[in-house]
Amino acid sequence: MTPPLRVLVHGGGIGGLTAALALALRGHRVDVAELREQPEALGVGIIQPSNALHVMRELGVLDACLAEGFEWGTLTICDPAGGVLARIPQPRMADAPASNGIPRPALARLLAEAAAKAGATLRFGTTICALEQDADGVDVTLADGHAGRYDLVVGFDGIGSALRRRLYGEAYAPEYTGFANWRYTLPRSPEVDGVLMSTGNLAAKALLTPISDGLMYLGSVFAEAEDFRPDPERAHEQLRERLAGFGGPIAEALAQVTDPAAVVYSRISQVTVEEPWHVGRVVLAGDAAHASTPHLAQGAAMAVEDALVLAQELESADTVPAALAAWEERRRPRAMWVQALSRAVLKQETGTPTTEEEDALLEIGVPGAAHVLVKPY
Repeated sequence: MTPPLRVLVHGGGIGGLTAALALALRGHRVDVAELREQPEALGVGIIQPSNALHVMRELGVLDACLAEGFEWGTLTICDPAGGVLARIPQPRMADAPASNGIPRPALARLLAEAAAKAGATLRFGTTICALEQDADGVDVTLADGHAGRYDLVVGFDGIGSALRRRLYGEAYAPEYTGFANWRYTLPRSPEVDGVLMSTGNLAAKALLTPISDGLMYLGSVFAEAEDFRPDPERAHEQLRERLAGFGGPIAEALAQVTDPAAVVYSRISQVTVEEPWHVGRVVLAGDAAHASTPHLAQGAAMAVEDALVLAQELESADTVPAALAAWEERRRPRAMWVQALSRAVLKQETGTPTTEEEDALLEIGVPGAAHVLVKPY
């Protein structure tokens, strides 16, 4: 397909900015519409596994990611007291590093800068307020008054996607899993040179994840009522209560959990759009189409893979509809496999009954999944 296409990316998070960069580098005219007022991602830090880093290499921002983050290659498994049970080397995709921890705001910033440098126009503090399409294009009006006709609209607007609601109503609203993620950023301990996971005969696992030379985050998943929210004045105490049975590095980290405002709490929900991910020239990607639990550390990785593969298919197909069909044919099986296995791991780790299909998936295990995911997407 001959560029330039006019493309609107709805959502300026990690997936949307990656899509803007991948498309702009190929000569397309890209606008990004992001509701927030600046390019910052919510949350604490993120793991970039090797397949995500391979995308970053393809787009020319790998070195920037590694400079902002903390590269690591070994997963350390500990018992609840902190004794080391195993150190497991992590696989690599081609010449990409095995893993990198990075603060989410730093990753969002460097992707935004790279996309803008490549020619994308970033519009913050705005969203789609009107959209009509025909066979040849999509007419869009944004809340900031900008109006334009696009060859393609791409929805990377997250698990609560407004664009998904435009296409399908409430048919694919996020499904709460019954579990929530607690996280807290603190100074990195020297012994945390990769993800350290402490688990055993407790009702939880706890992880320490390095995200820069000086920072790491403590994270853990617990069953929580859907309407539960941490107490703003004692959220730090509530987190410490949940992890009170751990010793070693986890206990040392917990001693530094002192600020209730620094506790990041997020419910773990899932989205599965079972109908085609594209309607005409409007397509959903990333969490808007296939949000997963975080148990394989692949949510953002699937989004950036979506972004790069979409740009590749637009480059090779004769028409936009053909490109979207080819993109979904490549992406749906991989994203759905990640979602199913990640949900099965969540249930296994929390003692929730699993189905026969989930038991079959679990036979591969998380290490096996890592090896599958460093094969070409």
